[in-house]
Amino acid sequence: MGSLGLIKMVPALNLNPRNGRAWPNSNRNERLRSVFVSNPSSSSNSSSSSSSRESEERDRELKERASLSTHLTRTQTYALLKQQLAVAAKFEDYKEAARLRDSLKSFEEEDPVMRLRKSMREAIDDERFEDAAKFRDELLQIAPHALLKCSSDATTLGVRVQVRSVYIEGRSRPADGQFFYAYRIRITNNSERAVQLLRRHWIVTDGEGRVENIWGMGVIGQQPVILPKTGFEYSSACPLTTPNGRMEGDFEMKHVDVVGSPTFNVAIAPFALSILGDDSHSFLY
Repeated sequence: MGSLGLIKMVPALNLNPRNGRAWPNSNRNERLRSVFVSNPSSSSNSSSSSSSRESEERDRELKERASLSTHLTRTQTYALLKQQLAVAAKFEDYKEAARLRDSLKSFEEEDPVMRLRKSMREAIDDERFEDAAKFRDELLQIAPHALLKCSSDATTLGVRVQVRSVYIEGRSRPADGQFFYAYRIRITNNSERAVQLLRRHWIVTDGEGRVENIWGMGVIGQQPVILPKTGFEYSSACPLTTPNGRMEGDFEMKHVDVVGSPTFNVAIAPFALSILGDDSHSFLY
């Protein structure tokens, strides 16, 4: 990983006592719950109607957050089962491995997100594109993050950036809400001018919508000069407290063939951090 080290997320402001996971908006949730307490002193019909609408909107928001929390908990359980299966196989406890394998299979069949992803893949393979579109739309309703791939590819001014992420089970602790992802980046200079990578900017969003912006000089302790028709590759990592998330950002670069050339930003397209992975294949893994 070089000297870049780990990307650290903002520390949680609160912990859920049931599972020890970050729950930073508890004060806000308390305020939201307070809207359900009736106010007998209110005498204005217009105020009552307005409060009712606000109550309904906030009630809907709380339900959506509860649904997201349920999915994250199920995904966390899935990650833990996969980790236990790997340990059982490593120590040749094949009876336990078989039990865990069957548990994982049942989990995949029962989980709505996994079932829809599987159905969509099968529909695409069978060229049933109308069905694939239906499954995709259902996924968009219940888990839009599930459609983002663990890879991305973008080109800016002839500089191409390819990324691929992968979940590292051996360095994750799902029971403690710790999920470790590695990613590899390839930068290819398809332009006619040499460029130098000066700075990086990452936007990391975890599965509960918390956003962290990270800025730094170069990558892995370097500010590489990339000549025309050549490339540069490196690997790094990102820990999260949720089983899924996303990353995107940009590299600040400049042309080095002219003194005083202005800098420009090269896009890093969004890609997923997910324990479920995806079916995409790339140069990285």
